[in-house]
Amino acid sequence: MAATDHSQLIKQDSKDYLTTALLQLLEKNSYQSINISQVVRRAGVSRMAFYRNFNSLDDVLIAYFSPIISERFSEIIQQVSPDAKLNSLENYFQEFSETLKRSVSQGYEPIIRQVFNANMELFYNSFPLFAEIKNPERKYYIKFMSDGVYSIWREWLITDQKEPLETIHRLLSTLQHSTLTALKKQ
Repeated sequence: MAATDHSQLIKQDSKDYLTTALLQLLEKNSYQSINISQVVRRAGVSRMAFYRNFNSLDDVLIAYFSPIISERFSEIIQQVSPDAKLNSLENYFQEFSETLKRSVSQGYEPIIRQVFNANMELFYNSFPLFAEIKNPERKYYIKFMSDGVYSIWREWLITDQKEPLETIHRLLSTLQHSTLTALKKQ
């Protein structure tokens, strides 16, 4: 194995150890109470290894949550059938609800929201019909919808998913369609 391949493996291992350590610390500690020294000590790596991979603890969580959230958005963007989307979303939300609840109680929910909002922007920008809408309306529409969609999913997840997923899906579809229609009429 070439030296560069070996160093890349070591770097990836360090990233994995640091991410695992932070997630373990978050099981019992608030995000605000955790520092880099605690994470590197728990991960068994040096502080230098941390800074070779990340600039901050936020970056660790962004790197962890980005692929998880992006995968779901990719399914939706690739036009998976409605039934498959709902099944996929339902499974995802059942898996993700405890993570979201923990992020709220432990204080790192803004990071999840940041990743969600970035994916919402990609999602809306993938729609051809949005090409008709120019900035600043487009930018604000995406922000408005992203925050609204996130708030609805958040409320549904942290209140133990009392309503059927189809109800939430229908509500979001109605809100998206009606706000877009109103924006186009401007």
